Amino acid sequence: MKISVLGAGAWGTALAIQASGRHQVKLWARDAAAVAVMRASARNSQYLPEAVLPPALQIESDLVAAIAHATQEDGLIVVATPMAALRSMLLALPDGARVLWLCKGFEAGTGLLGHEIAREVQPRLRVGILSGPSFAQEVAAGQPTALVAASEDAELAAAAVEAFHSERLRVYTSADPIGVEVGGAVKNVMAIAVGTADGLRLRAERIGVSADAPGLNARAALITRGLAEMLRLGLALGARSETFMGLSGMGDLVLTATGDLSRNRRVGLLLAEGLPLSQILHDLGHVAEGVYSAPTVLARAQLKGVDMPITAAVVAVLEGRLSPVAAVDLLMGRQAKSEH
Repeated sequence: MKISVLGAGAWGTALAIQASGRHQVKLWARDAAAVAVMRASARNSQYLPEAVLPPALQIESDLVAAIAHATQEDGLIVVATPMAALRSMLLALPDGARVLWLCKGFEAGTGLLGHEIAREVQPRLRVGILSGPSFAQEVAAGQPTALVAASEDAELAAAAVEAFHSERLRVYTSADPIGVEVGGAVKNVMAIAVGTADGLRLRAERIGVSADAPGLNARAALITRGLAEMLRLGLALGARSETFMGLSGMGDLVLTATGDLSRNRRVGLLLAEGLPLSQILHDLGHVAEGVYSAPTVLARAQLKGVDMPITAAVVAVLEGRLSPVAAVDLLMGRQAKSEH
């Protein structure tokens, strides 16, 4: 199969590495100078420095050439840019192209999910999403990982399996792209919430006043109630409930909320330390999608009349209207009600 991965961040690079042993893969990066360095060093030193780029992997700075490589009958295009660039990438593709995207979130300004953007700008594309609990470093290293390819086009989902399924990377299929996309968007917001609570606990333990700080009980509560918020929004948008018990729902939520490699969790940990958000994002060096999608998730939920108190608290902390401690107190002070 001819595969073009558009975007040489950590995740796009990791998938390109894994597929290049079995397929003809081009990895596109916008910066020609960065491409030259990657070709010479066989490494993506900015985003995935520990991984060696295989000799078979072609590094490309010409977007037109990268797209042309994968628009033949057996081609597959993978958009590996942040959510903010998905619309422009889709607009650059020809009618009928097979395309998956990796980005997770709602588009800022419009509040649209990826499949809604595709329907608006390029309705004749064959589209889907590749998602699930996955850190790029582990995928690049060949550590066991499971993903889900979601599309209403069963043939496209099968093509994703052909492209990426291997002994160390399992790819399941789903016909529920709405659920998979909602899970991928909301879990990043919940990871900020859990990271903030864990950061408050670690800070309290460090200074010896841990009695009133959130503990592991609070972490479990946030993950569980975060899953409930994810499910409510997903159902309101037309998703299937069982999707949220799978890889792109519970699986991705648990990994992103508790894994030390999670950028969104890292944002929460540093917010609990009292660092300003601008400094956190500058020092992070990578995109933390939850920061940008949280207000849009909340706005979409409010339009649908869906109650998402954890999301609302995260947005208030990110916007500086609540401190992390006040956000925890606000959530704990809510009126008791039925769990379901």
